[in-house]
Amino acid sequence: MAPAGNIILGMKMKLKLVIFDLDGTVVENSYDWPAIKRELGVPAGSILAYLDSLPEPQKSEKYALLRRYEKEQTENSVLKEGVREFLDWLAATGVNRALVTNNSQDNTRHLLEKFGLEFDLVLTRESGLHKPAGTPFLRVMERFGVRASETAVVGDTNYDLLAAREAGIKMVFILKSPMTPAGLEGAELVATFDELRKRIQQLVPG
Repeated sequence: MAPAGNIILGMKMKLKLVIFDLDGTVVENSYDWPAIKRELGVPAGSILAYLDSLPEPQKSEKYALLRRYEKEQTENSVLKEGVREFLDWLAATGVNRALVTNNSQDNTRHLLEKFGLEFDLVLTRESGLHKPAGTPFLRVMERFGVRASETAVVGDTNYDLLAAREAGIKMVFILKSPMTPAGLEGAELVATFDELRKRIQQLVPG
């Protein structure tokens, strides 16, 4: 995997937008997604896509179960170290900050208020646009009037990478952890937000 700096220099890009994931990226929590999928009866793929395909009342019943898990994790979430400083740095340098999450609007609002975080745009699952599809990222880029070559994604799973690929975004940073999945070719693994800042400083328009 080539270092992010080499990719950036080769593309001669300017960074105008950073799209963040929420759970596992901006905040730390301990979702056991394989166990949740088993209890919800998700055969494979996206939980939200599966739930949305169900008839009533199964759809509402399973969404209620998912919301129960999400509420528990939301209450126990902690802010990732360095994220506040990184967001402030982006704002000071004129880079737009967007949050795209498959979590609910209520949980997202609760976390942002709890930790006093601000984003220029927040897109939750109520938008009807869900990762790993690239449509939520395309919607965000359209809102800000920026190109994929001017956008970076910061996430923690292959859903973030897959969504970025489909949206044509090549700059993808994955915050590594003991839960970091394999098969993330094309993404740059970083350990901290401080390391991430150093990686992308050259992208910020002067």
